Amino acid sequence: MTDNSHTSAGADPEQPYCYRYPHPAVTTDVALFTIRDDSLQLLLIERGQAPCQGCWALPGGFVDIDEDLPDCAARELAEETGVENLYLEQLGTFGKPGRDPRERVISVAYLALAPESKLSVRAGDDAAAAAWFPVKALPPLAFDHDEIIAVAHRRLVAKLDYSTIAFQLLPETFTLSELQQVYETLVDAEIDKRNFRKWAQALEVIEDTGELRRRGSHRPARVYRLLDRERIAFLK
Repeated sequence: MTDNSHTSAGADPEQPYCYRYPHPAVTTDVALFTIRDDSLQLLLIERGQAPCQGCWALPGGFVDIDEDLPDCAARELAEETGVENLYLEQLGTFGKPGRDPRERVISVAYLALAPESKLSVRAGDDAAAAAWFPVKALPPLAFDHDEIIAVAHRRLVAKLDYSTIAFQLLPETFTLSELQQVYETLVDAEIDKRNFRKWAQALEVIEDTGELRRRGSHRPARVYRLLDRERIAFLK
Protein backbone atom coordinates (compact mmCIF):
# COMPACT_ATOMS: atom_id res chain seq x y z
CA MET A 1 0.00 0.00 0.00
CA THR A 2 1.37 3.40 -0.98
CA ASP A 3 1.78 5.85 1.90
CA ASN A 4 0.47 9.25 0.77
CA SER A 5 0.25 10.73 4.25
CA HIS A 6 2.96 13.27 3.41
CA THR A 7 1.17 14.59 0.35
CA SER A 8 -1.96 16.68 -0.03
CA ALA A 9 -4.96 16.40 -2.30
CA GLY A 10 -3.86 17.29 -5.80
CA ALA A 11 -0.22 16.32 -5.22
CA ASP A 12 1.69 13.96 -7.50
CA PRO A 13 2.56 10.80 -5.45
CA GLU A 14 5.75 10.40 -7.49
CA GLN A 15 6.90 13.93 -6.62
CA PRO A 16 5.82 14.84 -3.08
CA TYR A 17 4.96 18.52 -2.66
CA CYS A 18 4.95 19.08 -6.43
CA TYR A 19 1.38 20.11 -7.14
CA ARG A 20 -0.56 19.95 -10.38
CA TYR A 21 -2.26 23.31 -9.88
CA PRO A 22 -0.47 26.63 -10.59
CA HIS A 23 1.00 28.41 -7.58
CA PRO A 24 2.56 31.86 -7.19
CA ALA A 25 6.16 32.91 -6.77
CA VAL A 26 7.16 34.99 -3.73
CA THR A 27 9.41 38.03 -3.61
CA THR A 28 10.47 40.54 -0.98
CA ASP A 29 10.89 44.31 -1.41
CA VAL A 30 12.47 46.82 0.97
CA ALA A 31 11.45 50.45 1.50
CA LEU A 32 14.52 52.03 3.12
CA PHE A 33 14.16 55.65 4.27
CA THR A 34 16.73 58.15 5.45
CA ILE A 35 16.99 61.92 5.79
CA ARG A 36 19.33 63.63 3.33
CA ASP A 37 19.57 67.33 2.52
CA ASP A 38 16.81 68.04 5.06
CA SER A 39 14.29 65.84 3.23
CA LEU A 40 12.90 62.34 3.67
CA GLN A 41 14.43 60.17 0.96
CA LEU A 42 14.00 56.61 -0.28
CA LEU A 43 16.55 54.22 -1.74
CA LEU A 44 15.69 52.90 -5.21
CA ILE A 45 17.48 50.71 -7.73
CA GLU A 46 17.41 50.98 -11.51
CA ARG A 47 16.40 47.62 -12.94
CA GLY A 48 19.09 46.17 -15.18
CA GLN A 49 16.93 43.41 -16.65
CA ALA A 50 13.48 42.93 -18.13
CA PRO A 51 10.73 43.36 -17.24
CA CYS A 52 10.74 47.10 -16.58
CA GLN A 53 14.40 47.37 -17.55
CA GLY A 54 15.63 50.91 -16.94
CA CYS A 55 12.79 51.67 -14.51
CA TRP A 56 13.36 52.52 -10.87
CA ALA A 57 12.12 50.10 -8.22
CA LEU A 58 12.49 49.06 -4.61
CA PRO A 59 15.40 46.72 -3.86
CA GLY A 60 14.11 43.16 -3.81
CA GLY A 61 13.88 39.81 -5.51
CA PHE A 62 12.67 36.23 -5.44
CA VAL A 63 12.74 34.12 -2.28
CA ASP A 64 14.92 31.02 -2.56
CA ILE A 65 13.14 27.72 -1.91
CA ASP A 66 14.92 27.18 1.43
CA GLU A 67 15.08 30.84 2.52
CA ASP A 68 13.10 32.67 5.20
CA LEU A 69 11.40 35.92 4.20
CA PRO A 70 13.46 38.39 6.29
CA ASP A 71 16.65 36.64 5.17
CA CYS A 72 15.64 37.15 1.55
CA ALA A 73 14.86 40.84 2.15
CA ALA A 74 18.25 41.39 3.82
CA ARG A 75 20.10 39.45 1.11
CA GLU A 76 18.46 41.29 -1.78
CA LEU A 77 19.06 44.67 -0.13
CA ALA A 78 22.74 43.84 0.34
CA GLU A 79 23.21 42.40 -3.16
CA GLU A 80 21.52 45.26 -5.00
CA THR A 81 22.57 48.26 -2.88
CA GLY A 82 25.45 47.18 -0.62
CA VAL A 83 23.44 48.11 2.50
CA GLU A 84 23.66 45.55 5.30
CA ASN A 85 22.87 44.97 8.97
CA LEU A 86 19.64 46.93 9.25
CA TYR A 87 16.53 46.09 11.24
CA LEU A 88 13.75 45.24 8.79
CA GLU A 89 10.11 45.43 9.86
CA GLN A 90 7.56 43.49 7.84
CA LEU A 91 5.23 46.02 6.26
CA GLY A 92 2.62 44.02 4.39
CA THR A 93 1.83 41.66 1.54
CA PHE A 94 1.04 42.78 -2.00
CA GLY A 95 -0.45 40.27 -4.39
CA LYS A 96 -2.89 41.70 -6.90
CA PRO A 97 -3.07 39.49 -10.01
CA GLY A 98 -1.16 41.10 -12.87
CA ARG A 99 1.17 43.16 -10.66
CA ASP A 100 4.15 41.41 -12.31
CA PRO A 101 4.12 40.55 -16.04
CA ARG A 102 6.36 37.50 -15.59
CA GLU A 103 4.01 35.34 -13.56
CA ARG A 104 1.75 35.36 -10.51
CA VAL A 105 3.99 37.03 -7.91
CA ILE A 106 3.23 37.87 -4.28
CA SER A 107 5.58 40.34 -2.60
CA VAL A 108 6.21 40.67 1.12
CA ALA A 109 7.42 44.22 1.74
CA TYR A 110 9.67 45.46 4.54
CA LEU A 111 10.26 48.88 6.10
CA ALA A 112 13.71 50.07 7.20
CA LEU A 113 15.19 53.30 8.56
CA ALA A 114 18.79 54.39 9.03
CA PRO A 115 20.79 57.61 9.36
CA GLU A 116 22.60 58.66 6.20
CA SER A 117 25.95 58.37 8.00
CA LYS A 118 25.41 54.61 8.40
CA LEU A 119 24.67 53.97 4.73
CA SER A 120 27.19 53.31 1.97
CA VAL A 121 25.31 52.61 -1.25
CA ARG A 122 26.67 50.82 -4.31
CA ALA A 123 24.69 49.07 -7.03
CA GLY A 124 25.22 45.35 -7.54
CA ASP A 125 23.73 42.08 -8.81
CA ASP A 126 21.01 42.88 -11.38
CA ALA A 127 20.68 46.54 -10.33
CA ALA A 128 22.14 48.92 -12.92
CA ALA A 129 22.23 51.77 -10.39
CA ALA A 130 21.18 52.64 -6.85
CA ALA A 131 20.24 56.15 -5.77
CA TRP A 132 18.32 58.21 -3.23
CA PHE A 133 15.17 60.09 -4.20
CA PRO A 134 13.09 62.56 -2.18
CA VAL A 135 9.76 60.97 -1.27
CA LYS A 136 8.06 64.03 -2.75
CA ALA A 137 9.85 63.64 -6.09
CA LEU A 138 9.97 59.95 -6.97
CA PRO A 139 10.51 58.83 -10.57
CA PRO A 140 8.05 56.54 -12.40
CA LEU A 141 8.25 53.16 -10.69
CA ALA A 142 8.12 49.51 -11.77
CA PHE A 143 5.32 47.11 -10.85
CA ASP A 144 3.11 48.37 -7.98
CA HIS A 145 6.00 49.85 -6.02
CA ASP A 146 4.29 53.24 -5.82
CA GLU A 147 1.57 51.55 -3.76
CA ILE A 148 4.10 49.81 -1.51
CA ILE A 149 5.95 53.09 -0.92
CA ALA A 150 2.73 54.93 -0.07
CA VAL A 151 1.86 52.27 2.52
CA ALA A 152 5.40 52.39 3.94
CA HIS A 153 5.31 56.18 4.26
CA ARG A 154 1.93 56.10 6.00
CA ARG A 155 3.15 53.40 8.40
CA LEU A 156 6.26 55.43 9.24
CA VAL A 157 4.32 58.61 9.99
CA ALA A 158 1.66 56.74 11.98
CA LYS A 159 4.29 55.09 14.19
CA LEU A 160 5.55 58.49 15.32
CA ASP A 161 2.50 58.74 17.59
CA TYR A 162 3.22 55.58 19.56
CA SER A 163 6.92 54.73 19.19
CA THR A 164 10.42 56.18 18.99
CA ILE A 165 10.97 54.83 15.47
CA ALA A 166 12.14 58.25 14.23
CA PHE A 167 15.16 58.02 16.52
CA GLN A 168 16.52 55.38 14.11
CA LEU A 169 17.21 58.22 11.66
CA LEU A 170 19.59 59.97 14.06
CA PRO A 171 23.39 59.81 13.98
CA GLU A 172 25.30 58.47 16.99
CA THR A 173 25.11 61.85 18.74
CA PHE A 174 22.67 64.70 18.17
CA THR A 175 21.18 67.84 19.63
CA LEU A 176 17.52 68.30 20.52
CA SER A 177 17.23 70.72 17.60
CA GLU A 178 18.47 68.00 15.25
CA LEU A 179 15.97 65.55 16.75
CA GLN A 180 13.17 68.06 16.27
CA GLN A 181 14.24 68.60 12.67
CA VAL A 182 13.87 64.85 12.03
CA TYR A 183 10.30 64.91 13.33
CA GLU A 184 9.43 68.05 11.39
CA THR A 185 10.78 66.46 8.22
CA LEU A 186 8.69 63.33 8.76
CA VAL A 187 5.41 65.13 9.52
CA ASP A 188 6.16 67.95 7.06
CA ALA A 189 5.16 70.61 9.59
CA GLU A 190 6.68 72.86 12.24
CA ILE A 191 6.59 71.68 15.87
CA ASP A 192 6.56 73.88 18.97
CA LYS A 193 10.13 73.89 20.29
CA ARG A 194 9.41 74.05 24.03
CA ASN A 195 6.76 71.32 24.04
CA PHE A 196 8.88 69.05 21.85
CA ARG A 197 11.90 69.30 24.13
CA LYS A 198 9.84 68.52 27.23
CA TRP A 199 8.32 65.52 25.45
CA ALA A 200 11.67 64.19 24.18
CA GLN A 201 13.41 64.42 27.54
CA ALA A 202 10.48 62.81 29.36
CA LEU A 203 10.79 59.67 27.20
CA GLU A 204 13.91 58.58 29.08
CA VAL A 205 15.47 57.02 25.97
CA ILE A 206 18.25 59.60 25.50
CA GLU A 207 21.09 60.75 27.71
CA ASP A 208 23.22 63.89 27.88
CA THR A 209 26.80 63.18 26.75
CA GLY A 210 28.13 66.23 28.60
CA GLU A 211 29.36 67.69 25.33
CA LEU A 212 28.32 70.90 23.59
CA ARG A 213 27.94 71.55 19.86
CA ARG A 214 27.88 74.94 18.17
CA ARG A 215 26.13 75.59 14.85
CA GLY A 216 26.87 78.93 13.25
CA SER A 217 26.32 81.89 15.53
CA HIS A 218 23.85 80.06 17.80
CA ARG A 219 24.57 79.24 21.43
CA PRO A 220 26.27 75.87 22.00
CA ALA A 221 23.70 73.09 22.36
CA ARG A 222 23.83 70.02 24.55
CA VAL A 223 24.67 66.79 22.75
CA TYR A 224 22.68 63.61 23.38
CA ARG A 225 22.81 59.94 22.44
CA LEU A 226 20.36 57.05 22.58
CA LEU A 227 20.48 54.81 25.64
CA ASP A 228 19.84 51.76 23.45
CA ARG A 229 20.24 52.28 19.72
CA GLU A 230 18.78 48.88 18.83
CA ARG A 231 15.55 49.36 20.78
CA ILE A 232 12.41 51.07 19.51
CA ALA A 233 10.38 52.12 22.54
CA PHE A 234 6.59 52.09 22.49
CA LEU A 235 4.95 55.08 24.12
CA LYS A 236 2.21 54.83 26.72
